[in-house]
Amino acid sequence: MSPSLFLSFILRHLLLVLLLLLLPHRNVLTRAAGGRWDFLLSNIGISAMHMQLLYTDRVVIFDRTDFGVSNISLPAGKCRNDPSDTALVNDCTAHSVEYDVATNSVRPLMVLTDTWCSSGAVMPDGTLVQTGGYNDGDHTVRLYKPCTNNSCDWREINPGLTQRRWYATNHILPDGRAIVVGGRRQHNYEFYPKTSPADTSYKLDFLVETKDPKIENNLYPFVFLNVDGNLFIFANNRAILFDYVKGTVVRTYPTIPGGDPRSYPSTGSAVLLPMTENSAGSAEVLVCGGAPKGAYLSAMNGRFVTALDTCAKIRINDPNPEWVMETMPMPRVMGDMVLLPNANVLIINGAGSGAAGWELGRNPVLAPVVYRPTNPLGSRFEVQSSNPNFKNLRPRIVSPTAQTKIGYNQQLTVLFTFSDNLSNDTSIMVTMVVPAFTTHSCSMNQRLIVLSGGNVTAANGNSTYQIRVMMPYSGNIAQPGYYLLFVVHQDVPSEGIWVQIS
Repeated sequence: MSPSLFLSFILRHLLLVLLLLLLPHRNVLTRAAGGRWDFLLSNIGISAMHMQLLYTDRVVIFDRTDFGVSNISLPAGKCRNDPSDTALVNDCTAHSVEYDVATNSVRPLMVLTDTWCSSGAVMPDGTLVQTGGYNDGDHTVRLYKPCTNNSCDWREINPGLTQRRWYATNHILPDGRAIVVGGRRQHNYEFYPKTSPADTSYKLDFLVETKDPKIENNLYPFVFLNVDGNLFIFANNRAILFDYVKGTVVRTYPTIPGGDPRSYPSTGSAVLLPMTENSAGSAEVLVCGGAPKGAYLSAMNGRFVTALDTCAKIRINDPNPEWVMETMPMPRVMGDMVLLPNANVLIINGAGSGAAGWELGRNPVLAPVVYRPTNPLGSRFEVQSSNPNFKNLRPRIVSPTAQTKIGYNQQLTVLFTFSDNLSNDTSIMVTMVVPAFTTHSCSMNQRLIVLSGGNVTAANGNSTYQIRVMMPYSGNIAQPGYYLLFVVHQDVPSEGIWVQIS
């Protein structure tokens, strides 16, 4: 499968996931009985190499600038003149678009430098900060401040980074800055925005130790903020807990049993599993899929090895943490993992054999899988064959209203409606989700918190209820910024409401 076809395949599936979360009333949702995938748009003009859902219910999508013209023109006769571009010096086509979920439409955006295999994260004010890339874009910081009147576009700072960043990972910190970790031939990290001229880059030996000769297998490392304020960093087949303030390794975790790589180009995927404040101390990371040792070089020589069918899970704060192995229903490399509002995990996309890279994947995996972390070991995976339409079973949030600002450790009253009687119902939960910056099976900054709270009580009028929940107590649990808030009843989520923690 060519890169453009495979990326289009990913785009269609991820946009359907977004619609499941945001617009359950749209006709694109399938009937539960038969089940089918529907196209949203037959062509958005570019390949979806990178994606980010914003608080405006719009998705910023971009690919790369150095692969020739795209299939969508820049507006108003604009053209990009870039003498450094390796494909076109003068280019009047767009390599980024904004997809409007509500209208199912796209508009072209203008990037100036090459975004190939770059990284990003949304800052606390909702601005997408996107870093690095290739060629003239490898030191660039790009800013996209969302709007609803179609006037916003990319703004570039070049140079904005100390080191070149290609295949790096970004993550938001409790103080609202982004940390940028690694990248090709970059065994270090840096921060954005900079606090002073002396704030440059800092060595990270772990990225030297995890690099396989001729393959790397440590690009796009998986990075998660732990509840103690340190960073869990996974690359290749192992991980560390890292104090980015002092620049020291706090803990070294064991290698995943079997020792097979899970990072690009032997690409698996990973999530920090949903947390409650009561269970935050037992935070768990789940790493799934990837390619066996040597699979990348084998694929380069025309032999496509079956992908890994295992997941590894670890409680990162246990006194003696160990990886617990589980087996997926099918092998998967280049898969994506999405934290669902009901605290389950959707595993989607990918190939059954080969590796990441130029046309090195084979046997597309067309069946999504739901992983239920609270089920007993051995019964957590469920293969999906359809997208059920839950329209009549969903709660509907009345308040808070969209864009409400909420402080840490505050009580929040959530008012919602539901068609059935919920008296004494204990199945209601309220969750908050940070949508990820997604590229190359790496979901940067993705996070889900189950809010603690009391019982559901009847409120004003028939079918109206309320539940009081407590917001997270610190930025170590939930970094400042925009979250999608959901009310979930028996695994069925409401539509999401954007709230901002500050």
